[in-house]
Amino acid sequence: MMGFSKTPRSLAVLVVAGLVAGCASVKQEDLDSQLEQLRDEMSQQIADGDNGVTSRVDALSRRVDALERALADLQGEVGGSMERFESAIRFNAPVYFEFDRAELDENDTRILDRFASVVSQYYPTATITAEGFADPAGGSDYNVRLGQRRADAVRGYLTTRGGLSADQVRAVSYGENTPRIIVPGTHGPGADGWENRRVALVIDHLTL
Repeated sequence: MMGFSKTPRSLAVLVVAGLVAGCASVKQEDLDSQLEQLRDEMSQQIADGDNGVTSRVDALSRRVDALERALADLQGEVGGSMERFESAIRFNAPVYFEFDRAELDENDTRILDRFASVVSQYYPTATITAEGFADPAGGSDYNVRLGQRRADAVRGYLTTRGGLSADQVRAVSYGENTPRIIVPGTHGPGADGWENRRVALVIDHLTL
């Protein structure tokens, strides 16, 4: 048998139907009194529901604000930049890679450790996406694969050393995606284009 949710309005319909069905034996003033009481109870239940929703939204907003402040502190400590969207925050962490490489160095792991601690404190169940990028040297297909290796390296560290769940961290690649290139037209070999060889971290705060 299929169940259904008894909202204040549906309960009102049932109660009114019951009152009308028995109206032959109910005085008008009694009926009016019961209907007035029912209206008061409905109004209170609706108000309680609205207050509950408002309370949850306020609590989420406070947590997002706290997360943003913590990321701003992290940005001040290690560098990078931050972008806030309606349902997510992107931390452009200063996690960069050597030309045609996908290995993390000691500075990268220090930054990722701090990032993981912030996420664990404020959003321990949020979905995290590691976005991998490459400079425009080489073919676009190869750069997508290279960006994926870099994103996978960050995901692997966050889930094995950073304490985050493997189910909550994703890895995607944008390769040499032109709109996301930091310094257009620069690339290796060598030091040129290092700003484009990176991983960004996105926290989806509506996945709670």
